[in-house]
Amino acid sequence: MEIETDYSRNPHERLSDRELQVLRLIAQGRTNGQMSDALALSTKTISTYRRRILNKMRLKTNSELTLYAVKNNLVD
Repeated sequence: MEIETDYSRNPHERLSDRELQVLRLIAQGRTNGQMSDALALSTKTISTYRRRILNKMRLKTNSELTLYAVKNNLVD
């Protein structure tokens, strides 16, 4: 997997539409099971998206993702 190195954009702008959708759900405190039900995906697929999001954004935890999403007005 290639990690994009375009640092002129915000980290969340490097995400695909689906990755951004998963990021928002993580920031809302949804579990993998809740996200998989909401998006009609397997929990394994949700985990894969989460891993890709963390890699692209150079973050390590759901807490860091949530803080980023709140600071950048990505959640309601």
